[in-house]
Amino acid sequence: MDEKRELTSVDLVALTAELNGYAGAVVDKAYLYGDDLVRLKMRDFDEGRVELLVEVGETKRANVARPEHVPNAPGRPPNFAKMLRNRLSGANLHEVRQHGFDRILEFEFRREDQDTTIVAELFGDGNIAVLDQNGEVVDCLETVRLKSRTVAPGSQYGFPQSRLNPLDLDYERFAERMRQSDTDLVRTVATQLNFGGLYGEELCTRAGVEKTKDIDDAGDEEFEAIYDAMERLLDEVKAGRTDPRVYYDGDTEENAGRSDATAREEASGEAASQKGQRVDVTPLPLEERADLYSEAFDSFNDALDDYFTNLETEADEGSEESTSKPAFEEEIAKRKRIIEQQEGAIENFEEQAETEREKAELLYEHYDLVDEVLSTVRQARSAGYGWDDVEERFEQGKEQGIEAAEHVLGVDPENGLVRLRLDGHTVSLDPEAGVEKNADALYTEAKRIQEKKEGALAAIEDTREELEQWQRRREEWSEEQAETEEEPEEEPEDIDWLSRSSIPVRKQEQWYDRFRWFRTSDGFLVIGGRNAEQNEEIVEKYMDGYDRFFHAQAHGGPVTVLKTSEPSEPSKDIEVPDSSLEEAAQFAVTYSSVWKDGRGAGDAYMVMPEQVSKTAESGEYLSKGGFTIRGDRTYFENTPVDCAVGITCEPSTRVVGGPPSAIEDQAETTVRLEPGKFAQGDAAKRVYREFRQRFADESFVRKVASPDEIQKFMPPGGSRLVE
Repeated sequence: MDEKRELTSVDLVALTAELNGYAGAVVDKAYLYGDDLVRLKMRDFDEGRVELLVEVGETKRANVARPEHVPNAPGRPPNFAKMLRNRLSGANLHEVRQHGFDRILEFEFRREDQDTTIVAELFGDGNIAVLDQNGEVVDCLETVRLKSRTVAPGSQYGFPQSRLNPLDLDYERFAERMRQSDTDLVRTVATQLNFGGLYGEELCTRAGVEKTKDIDDAGDEEFEAIYDAMERLLDEVKAGRTDPRVYYDGDTEENAGRSDATAREEASGEAASQKGQRVDVTPLPLEERADLYSEAFDSFNDALDDYFTNLETEADEGSEESTSKPAFEEEIAKRKRIIEQQEGAIENFEEQAETEREKAELLYEHYDLVDEVLSTVRQARSAGYGWDDVEERFEQGKEQGIEAAEHVLGVDPENGLVRLRLDGHTVSLDPEAGVEKNADALYTEAKRIQEKKEGALAAIEDTREELEQWQRRREEWSEEQAETEEEPEEEPEDIDWLSRSSIPVRKQEQWYDRFRWFRTSDGFLVIGGRNAEQNEEIVEKYMDGYDRFFHAQAHGGPVTVLKTSEPSEPSKDIEVPDSSLEEAAQFAVTYSSVWKDGRGAGDAYMVMPEQVSKTAESGEYLSKGGFTIRGDRTYFENTPVDCAVGITCEPSTRVVGGPPSAIEDQAETTVRLEPGKFAQGDAAKRVYREFRQRFADESFVRKVASPDEIQKFMPPGGSRLVE
């Protein structure tokens, strides 16, 4: 029996109720292990130390763990962990929510200066997204860009389309959903009501119904029994009336009679081997697991902690799974099979819907004939004739050559219908309904089938997106393996990076990455604001006494500061070469409205930091991002707009952009831009395609220089590539 690796929707209902018992706990620190396990170390007034683990990799779970079950703190924290610490340190856990009945948990934290929500996606490939108080993604472990939703830094977080929530169903809606199914009872509960296979079988067992009974043969008796079983189970877990169990694949008879305390003491060594391996953990004892040995726990959290802690230990012992290739081919093949099945279903739905519409139209084409048949049946039944008599009467009509009778195939006494053959179609009709109502019923059936087709179309799109994701992950994994296996070698001084088949990615995050920036040909860092808020931030936080302040004479340009020292270093009075000053001035003009207006040149000026003030002149008003300049200015007149975007390969691999005189010597290859007709996004795609043609390692360009990354270094407004 396979070990459970993911929590179910029912598990999350129970877990949410327990986790809210830690509301008010204060976050001390955040950790990230690998790329799929987040740990939040918290303090609770009643509980003391609280360790919350959220895992979204091959294993998908969330639970509070005992301190001794928490992995040792990793080394240097990655940027994601640093971001969590900055946002959550000192924050209080306010609430834990399950999104509908989906396998998604929301952890809301509140702090005086800002609120933060961590969304844990415990389904599919898994993901963790960190949201601000407006629901915008601050950062996420995996970027998701699908037709149906987006999860990416800077975007509004998009939940996946919610599935049916059985917690919200009254009996009428429940029964209606059951009747819409075209399979058996257990599959309907598992899929249509979103309980999954295990709980679908559990509810049928508790209800005492035949699991494999076709939905068409079931009625209110079965539906009411399942609904009652569902309500009882959900009411128990919602209210926290749980009796958690960890199940083993050992023999129940062999372990019968042991107390829970004894069982826990024997959970390791020889006793554990007799019970077998842990295979499941549930908030309630399940009849479907009655044949397995189980241990009871005081809380579902305790059970989850025991299960997943020991699951990892058991899985890791004597295996090399952590270094083996992920099951890409299996997952890809699985989704291809699903797509093939879905395409077949869609084709069948189209044929069925078209057939029902054709039947309805045939009723109107043969209106008089159909009406004669239905009237004959109604009159005979009203006169007290039985169905056998009605059928015999039509047989006599055939012998007499009556046209209407010749179209009658027979009757259906059980359902009170008469069957006609019209132009190759067999149509079952209700004599009491008349021609119009029978036609309407056929059109309604065609519409119902069409809706099933629309649902199948949406499902196949989701499957295709999943297939693309798995294919992309396979490709990225193969590239990473190739980079890992590549033996380090002494790089010659002059490397032809463009022709190399594989270029290692070496990213170095810098504090100035979020601004516009470049380094001059003399090595000075120049930064510029992307908006009014960044303009103010640069002046107030990053401009020091001996830096140089630049601005275009034109309206709508970035504040541009040439740094003479790093922010952590004392400012120094040093001489800046004219070449660097001219490049900074060109940067200020190029990224101003001069480019957007399509002009070829503009003026800029330079002042020292003490000449820049947020205090307006008497009677004047300064807008956000605006400044007052006092004293003499150094002008750079008729400075040409010019921009180059390139890719560097060492010491780090990244996109750079700015004045060509600076960028072309730093980058391995560059593309020159000038004001033009192509929108910024379209021009960025053209630059991206140009880079892919130049590099032999196209995957390197995709990883380092996406169109979005290139666009960050392009001036605002239209552009075109310089031939």
